[in-house]
Amino acid sequence: MKAVFISFNQAYQYAIVQIMDRNNLRGYTYWETVQGRGTKTGEPHYGSHAWPTLNGAILTMIDAEKVDNFLNLLHELDKKTEALGLRAFVWNVEKSI
Repeated sequence: MKAVFISFNQAYQYAIVQIMDRNNLRGYTYWETVQGRGTKTGEPHYGSHAWPTLNGAILTMIDAEKVDNFLNLLHELDKKTEALGLRAFVWNVEKSI
């Protein structure tokens, strides 16, 4: 089992959930409003007058064999409109209840 954390411009939320639905990735936790900025490129997303956009975030637990395909699909989405910003990170899940 792997944990996938996705941080993204709020405009991506519907598209990401559609990708998850089409790939039978059902469970997730969604944070509607998160702030931040990328490490290398892109504008900050602070929800302020100067930087009005905001991010969302999803945390999902998926089977290890589905991770690569999911990341590839997210990467394809990100490449279409790179200025919006989308990042995904994967961790091992050692235990759960």
